[in-house]
Amino acid sequence: MITVAIMGATGAVGTEVVRNLLSMDQVGRLVLLGRREVTAISHPKIEQHLADVSDPATYARHLAGAQVAICTLGIGQPSKVSREDFLRIDRDAVLAFGQACKGAGVQHFQLLSAVGASAKSVSFFLRAKGQLEEGLEALGFESLSLFHPSMILTPSNRYGVSQALVLALWPLLKPVFLGSLKKYRGIEVERLGRAMALNSFRRATGAEVLEWPEIMVIDAGQATPCD
Repeated sequence: MITVAIMGATGAVGTEVVRNLLSMDQVGRLVLLGRREVTAISHPKIEQHLADVSDPATYARHLAGAQVAICTLGIGQPSKVSREDFLRIDRDAVLAFGQACKGAGVQHFQLLSAVGASAKSVSFFLRAKGQLEEGLEALGFESLSLFHPSMILTPSNRYGVSQALVLALWPLLKPVFLGSLKKYRGIEVERLGRAMALNSFRRATGAEVLEWPEIMVIDAGQATPCD
């Protein structure tokens, strides 16, 4: 059985990842690290530690024995915070977590990133995500899985009118996103969380980027991308 360390388990995707991992017999222990305690889920496999996500010294010792690490940490509404605060959490804190995981002997690191992430992007958000990914790749994990979802569809509206409109309209655009545009299709948070959990046992060599087609394949257990 494996031990999985997770940072960001209180978020919508992180919660789904935890729920799915708990149902898998191959998982012996889940180490949850974060600023807040996960109260929605209780299970003997769960080991929780409150930590300063920006300071690896507050949590590094709890990574001992973990084979897999998953990071779904991020600011829910980037437009509501300064660029400095966004970089401090979404880029720098996550990279520090990756460095701590590498130092603890974690072989497989999984990141919730975003479609279009690139260090050369003109978008501040996507450029920061790309810089983070380059930093993680430089650490040399045996396996690095970079999840690139587009719109994450949640069952409830958490951020007001704008998100309500997006949640209502984005699924209707699915027929428009064909061919190379499939990567922009919305993905239900339940499916994304399940795919990240299942991917803990599907280790590629080196770095892999997983967009909508690949995420659907992992979730469905298929051999080829679905339509």
